[in-house]
Amino acid sequence: MSYAVISDVHSNIHALEAVLRDINERGITDIFFTGDVVGYGPKPNECIELIKQNCKIILAGNHDWAAIGYTDITYFNQYAKHAIEWTAKELSEEHIEDLKTFNLVKSSEENDAFFAHSTPMDPELWSYLFSVEQVVQNFSAFKQSICFIGHSHLAVVFEMDETGQTYIHKEPILRNKKSRYIVNTGSVGQPRDNDNRSSYGLIYDDTIEIVRVEYDIGLTQAEMAAVGLPEMLINRLSLGI
Repeated sequence: MSYAVISDVHSNIHALEAVLRDINERGITDIFFTGDVVGYGPKPNECIELIKQNCKIILAGNHDWAAIGYTDITYFNQYAKHAIEWTAKELSEEHIEDLKTFNLVKSSEENDAFFAHSTPMDPELWSYLFSVEQVVQNFSAFKQSICFIGHSHLAVVFEMDETGQTYIHKEPILRNKKSRYIVNTGSVGQPRDNDNRSSYGLIYDDTIEIVRVEYDIGLTQAEMAAVGLPEMLINRLSLGI
């Protein structure tokens, strides 16, 4: 069975539209979203609406919770804080209520998959999975063969084989039925791995692939500038950092 997993849209409607178009052109109909539809970008309401229309599972990320007061923003840097404060004022009542309904974790029995925004072990703490040691600990937090996350905006596939050996992949791989996986699909709206193209995860014919998609970065940047979002957030989109 084929399906796509997207994450970290961050109110970037042009990136989201480009990714959804690419998924549609591949004939994929099942799409799962692992959180952070808002924050940083200029089109929060429009992005929430598109996610609602297209995704079978929708999770909340830390920026989604921050925008509705569920997460304290004192630990956010000044740029993220500015964007969240602007977003909170921009959100419609309907979309505020939508954000309140999004779960922290979900699973799909049909796909033998688990979904979380940050980590499967402590999703409400908004921790990051960077080291192999952290990844190994988190394999014990879900029973499914594959777990999808976002949060760090860094696309990578972690594989643990039947012996407990862990591997890191960044190229498409053939799925080993005896292995388990944690897949960070990267970010649709704000990639941070030195590649400014949108990123999403694709599962097809037992292959796991991170797909990159170009979008009109300049148009998003112009819209950010028009509403007074921080210059640092605007510039980083071009650099993919």
